[in-house]
Amino acid sequence: MEEKKFDLNSIIGFALIFGIIVWMFYINQPTPEEIEAEKTKQEQVETKEKTKENTTTTDFVTKSEAITVDPKDSLAMVLAQSQLGIVAYSASLPSAKDNITKIENEVLSLKINNRGGYIEEALLKNFKTYDSVPLYLIKDGKNASFNLNFGTTDNRILNTKDLFFEPSVSKNGDNTVLSMKWKVSESKFLEYRYELKPNDYMLDFTIRSQGLQQVINSGQAVNLDWKLQAIRHAKSASYENRYTDIHYEYDGDKDSFTGQGEFDDDQEENVSWVGFKQHFFTSILLTDTPFKTASFTSKNIATTSELDDKDIKVTKEFAATMPLELAGGELNYNMDWYYGPTDYKILDGYERNLDEIVPLGWGIFGFINRYLFIPFFGFLSGFLPYGVAIVVMTIIVRIILSPVTYKSYLSQAKMKVLRPEITEINEKHKDNAMKKQQETMALYGKAGVNPMSGCLPALMQIPVFYALFNFFPSAFQLRQKSFLWADDLSSYDNIAQLPFEIPFYGDHVSLFPILASVAIFIYMTMTTGQTMQTQQPGMPNMKFIMYLSPLMMLFFFNNYASGLSLYYFISNLITIGIMLVIKNVIIDEDKIHAKIQENKKKPKKQGKFQKKMKELMEQAEEQKKTGKKK
Repeated sequence: MEEKKFDLNSIIGFALIFGIIVWMFYINQPTPEEIEAEKTKQEQVETKEKTKENTTTTDFVTKSEAITVDPKDSLAMVLAQSQLGIVAYSASLPSAKDNITKIENEVLSLKINNRGGYIEEALLKNFKTYDSVPLYLIKDGKNASFNLNFGTTDNRILNTKDLFFEPSVSKNGDNTVLSMKWKVSESKFLEYRYELKPNDYMLDFTIRSQGLQQVINSGQAVNLDWKLQAIRHAKSASYENRYTDIHYEYDGDKDSFTGQGEFDDDQEENVSWVGFKQHFFTSILLTDTPFKTASFTSKNIATTSELDDKDIKVTKEFAATMPLELAGGELNYNMDWYYGPTDYKILDGYERNLDEIVPLGWGIFGFINRYLFIPFFGFLSGFLPYGVAIVVMTIIVRIILSPVTYKSYLSQAKMKVLRPEITEINEKHKDNAMKKQQETMALYGKAGVNPMSGCLPALMQIPVFYALFNFFPSAFQLRQKSFLWADDLSSYDNIAQLPFEIPFYGDHVSLFPILASVAIFIYMTMTTGQTMQTQQPGMPNMKFIMYLSPLMMLFFFNNYASGLSLYYFISNLITIGIMLVIKNVIIDEDKIHAKIQENKKKPKKQGKFQKKMKELMEQAEEQKKTGKKK
């Protein structure tokens, strides 16, 4: 979707809104008398607390250690005094302190700040970044925010990110439960409830309110705003960014994503989960009650050239906004948070369609990956090193596809045997393209040769080729697994660092792409050599393609996962070996020639389609002759 541009009316509108907000703050600011009265009251409250800790009054405070009262933030007190007539809580409660509560299990460590009640740190315990430092999805509260924005019955606007919540930690069996409450009174509050299970990246999350019908303005939307900046985790930030985007599910089981461009936005209805996906790690918000609408934006923080900077810390900025609906004037949403790896096996285990976040390809390509390559590779890597598992899987795939390779090469051998006769036809009718085509097709029919039989086997291999093209960059198991000179099969292998950068190539030299390019060149030399000798006018320049394809491979894969380049290198080596065996051991060109000559002597029965084509070509030839006579 196109990025929206501001026009003059938008600028004027924002200026008016800003002016109104400034004016509202001005007329609502407390008088000096109110400030002095509030200060006196606070001193009285603190004196009472020394003798009775549970006697409290509600207020909001600043971050100062003295916990002084800011009258501008005293909405709860005003509501209590002017509307609800309730006994409220004191600023000295934990809910009025900028403290941190930590909950963790074996795989995940979370820190939740009283201010805003949201997760300010999410650490994945079992993983490290490319440079061996602890791996955070959220760090120091600087790259993420979670906020509910709503109006109050006295025409104020509240943002929960600015409010203080009171924490309470308990146990539910083996689960750790953290309740964060923003209180207006003991029985009137807004609660964020987190429940963390053992050995799980998913935690239950509930948003609910109680007794706030007279506080929350039901005539205005309650907006949930979630933002996150993607922290860099990989050696190549540009490569990581290529697989970083927003995924979401809508209308029950449909899924989509924003794309990986400089800026992308989208909007959808009935959204059941939103995922801020990085290449190998993902943050997901799920809800049991689908969001009626949701809007998303994803934009690059750095330019493409800046992404190659070794010092870059964050790559993309995500934002999602979802209006929440009130039920009886209250909020009640059962949700879940996922902070963990973009691992197909883990995500698929939740049975919430989260495996769609892993880019395995659409249609038949995704089917092949899900039901063939993922289980098969998982089986092999269960007892083999990951690099060896890639080699073994490649060998088995090529052996299974060897009949297709045989069919393709057999077709090429037949065409090679017919080459002298095709050349003769071309010379005989070089000035008559129609006649030349007629006799060439007649020769193919008599010899029993189908010129398309060499293309069909190649087309049959495309689903496998494309499925593996998606599989290797998405295989979480390959992350930080070494093989030979490659220290990470999920990233590029680096055998030499260049003192400069080559456009579209990079500032380093990867060996696996070079080996794969050489293997592809040898393979194409074997398969296109005879094609070039019989090349027809108007056909693509096969010699040009033979040189272009390896060159594209060399440039394109220099920054790609070395596991993928390893596969293509081994795959082409095996294919070359299979073709040499077929050519020198299995196929006898003299026997093929003899069989073609026998076929030419036999009467060839034509099908209806062939007869019709022959009639059309004869009619066209006759019309051409008639036109010349006139």
